[in-house]
Amino acid sequence: MAAIGRFQKGDETFHAKVVDGELFKLIGDVFGSPSFEKKPTPLKGVKTLVPVTPSKIIAVGLNYADHAREAGKPLPKEPLIWLKATTSLIPDGAKIEIPFANHRTDFEAELAIVIGRRMRNVTTAAAARYIFGYTAAQDITDRTIQNSESQFARCKSFDTFTPLGPYIETKIDPHDLSIQQFQNGQLRQNSNTSQLVFNCFQIVSFVSTNMTMLPGDVILTGTPSGVGPIESGDRLEVRIQGLAPLVNTVK
Repeated sequence: MAAIGRFQKGDETFHAKVVDGELFKLIGDVFGSPSFEKKPTPLKGVKTLVPVTPSKIIAVGLNYADHAREAGKPLPKEPLIWLKATTSLIPDGAKIEIPFANHRTDFEAELAIVIGRRMRNVTTAAAARYIFGYTAAQDITDRTIQNSESQFARCKSFDTFTPLGPYIETKIDPHDLSIQQFQNGQLRQNSNTSQLVFNCFQIVSFVSTNMTMLPGDVILTGTPSGVGPIESGDRLEVRIQGLAPLVNTVK
């Protein structure tokens, strides 16, 4: 497998391998040992969905040193995690909605980990075996609420606040990938996953010591410096090396 997406055509929802813009339907369990149809599915009427339907979304905060400095906060001694509502998910191409016009609402480009196997108490050395792949994400944040509360779940869990996708790359090394955020074509965030305070394998291991993770669960790995406000009409694009870009607009 390589790039795997989730799609809808009429009443049918299916996963497919994406090869040069063509879709080859997956046969069997996407997290098992699936096969693929040999003929591509016609693209007419096909809608791209969020690539997985997780039981939970875990977010990691202050995981780039430059963003911690930007936020004026010390680096955490262990991963700082919280839960985001799964109802905040939207796919590539969907619109981000700002719930409170008088609040500051920010973009945050992130690399997302997709879990492929049930896991609990997994070591860092074994973590890669439990990862299905990686995709692009936004961790949209109501900064006004965040700055008024000690918990982060509410400010990051509004509907549409977790764009994810479009596809999951199953064959990629996550440890040295450029990560960029463009707002209306202007580069706003520009870093590399080599700058993560806790790398992907360390995060997966840490999360698994706190809760059971299930196939399809998503972990957002943190955002680099350069976060900024969004407003209606904006076009946001997350570009992560080796992944398809994630593009959303704001209303």
